[in-house]
Amino acid sequence: MTLPQSSPRAEGDQTVDVRMTVNGNPITMALPARVTLSDALRDHLGLTGTHVGCEHGICGMCTVLVDGDAARACLLFAIQLDGADIVTVEGLGRQDDLHPLQESFGRHHGLQCGFCTPGFLMSSYDLLTHQPDVDRADLPAELSGVLCRCTGYRNIVDAVADVAEAHRDGIPAPGNCGHRTMVGRTPAGGSGTGAGTSNVEAEAEAEPGGHPEEITLPSGEPTIRIDVTSELSSSPDEVARVFGDVRLLARCLPGAELTDDLGDNWYRGRARIALGPVRLSFNGIAHILEQSAERIAVDAQGRDTGGGGAQARIVMSAERSAAGTALHAQADVFLTGRIASFGRSLAGDVSRRMFEDFARAVDRAAAGDDPVAGSRPASAVALVGSALAGRARRRWQWIREHITRS
Repeated sequence: MTLPQSSPRAEGDQTVDVRMTVNGNPITMALPARVTLSDALRDHLGLTGTHVGCEHGICGMCTVLVDGDAARACLLFAIQLDGADIVTVEGLGRQDDLHPLQESFGRHHGLQCGFCTPGFLMSSYDLLTHQPDVDRADLPAELSGVLCRCTGYRNIVDAVADVAEAHRDGIPAPGNCGHRTMVGRTPAGGSGTGAGTSNVEAEAEAEPGGHPEEITLPSGEPTIRIDVTSELSSSPDEVARVFGDVRLLARCLPGAELTDDLGDNWYRGRARIALGPVRLSFNGIAHILEQSAERIAVDAQGRDTGGGGAQARIVMSAERSAAGTALHAQADVFLTGRIASFGRSLAGDVSRRMFEDFARAVDRAAAGDDPVAGSRPASAVALVGSALAGRARRRWQWIREHITRS
């Protein structure tokens, strides 16, 4: 690992442009000078596989590769690494094609709570890259730079020894360094001196023209089917102005951000949602199938860093009503990965609440105000709380009606 010999002095809150390659992707981040590499990876790029433990360089949980060598991400400022090549645990292997180290850790049960696992994987990769002929008896000492609380190390040593024996001529390189590994996001509430922005200059998951021919939705029943109508105080003409401005419309969706216009009604963007301590960040593309003053239809798909995916067909229409405008939204949503682990009913409630927030933002935008909703991730804690409260109210109303009848 090589660090710059001399760098201009920067104050702690001063924002500095940092360019580096992360998991094979050239990126640029505008970061306060005091932001560590671990925080930049986790909070600004969404690569939460790099765990943070002691933040003193002792536990080894935050180990990543910097220019091919293991380094503690919590001990390095991101601005020290301008021009560096970074590999995180997300770049090691794919879910459908694990790196030999990942596969061996699973086979030997070399993990329990999993908190130390990314550090061990990256440290083990560094060790076997530089010492492919390491002796098994030396592994406990060589791996002692990462601390584990629950497996007792024996299974970890077995896993690394197995890979070392099988790859004496050299361990395979990381197998997931490319655009699929990156998400890229701005942090929650991204404004002010503590915020940073990122621009992922990765190739599109696309045809040579910049986008695929079409988005093919799965057949069968969607994970969630949404059909909601919201009353807006704005007139149909005012809502039509929002429908006609794709960037303004995208800002109305909680946590959404439009990042690129690919032409031919194709757009690239990202959507973020906070599930308590878990933050999901989807990078994807959208295709506007139909757009008029009264109706807009969109196909969209995206993936997050954890391998989860979402695809949807969304149709929104506006018509005059007594209050002003009735905004009708229909969506078929197909989910995979950890976001799909929520129950269908609860996920549906959360999605409907998001569309209700979207309708309120459209109403504000139609009135000429800042829609606000798109500037921060949707908080699933608030959405779930609101959904559960709604369920409780409906249940209490049902009980009261039956008590009255009896």
